Amino acid sequence: MPASVPIGIVTVSDRASQGVYADAGGPAIHAVLARILATPWRAAARLVPDEQPQIMSALTALADRERCPLIITTGGTGPAPRDVTPEATEAVCDRLLPGFGELMRAVSLRAVPTAILSRQTAGTRGRSLIVNLPGKPSAIAECLEAVFPAIPYCIDLIGGPRLETDPAICKAFRPQGA
Repeated sequence: MPASVPIGIVTVSDRASQGVYADAGGPAIHAVLARILATPWRAAARLVPDEQPQIMSALTALADRERCPLIITTGGTGPAPRDVTPEATEAVCDRLLPGFGELMRAVSLRAVPTAILSRQTAGTRGRSLIVNLPGKPSAIAECLEAVFPAIPYCIDLIGGPRLETDPAICKAFRPQGA
């Protein structure tokens, strides 16, 4: 395993990518990972507009060139015409893992009824797991914390490096002997 594991963080936002306002989503993901992960890691961050080709390019570069075992996106998961992150994710993935989106929506529904409008998904590309999160920082923490217990074992199963969590914050689930 390298000295630090690269983890992709992709913010999808027209306005943040144009400098209209600061990216809040990427830093929110970084903060959650900093709390949860015990394994040394480093962020490979990208900020792209809501354009499917640019999102796909960022995801494939992080998976194929930078070899990030985990790539987390924020933004572009709603029903608006420019929200194309799920389509970009599905286009670059070998396999989809719909349970991630199902759990995130279920958790978010406890807070807001509009969670049913969210289209976040997850999938694998080679030895990378790609997970879409919503764009709101509070929803990022809520959703990432809900699905993270399954992420280290998923990465084990696809041949990525072993990620350890701080069990006081998030206990990763691995079957006995794994």
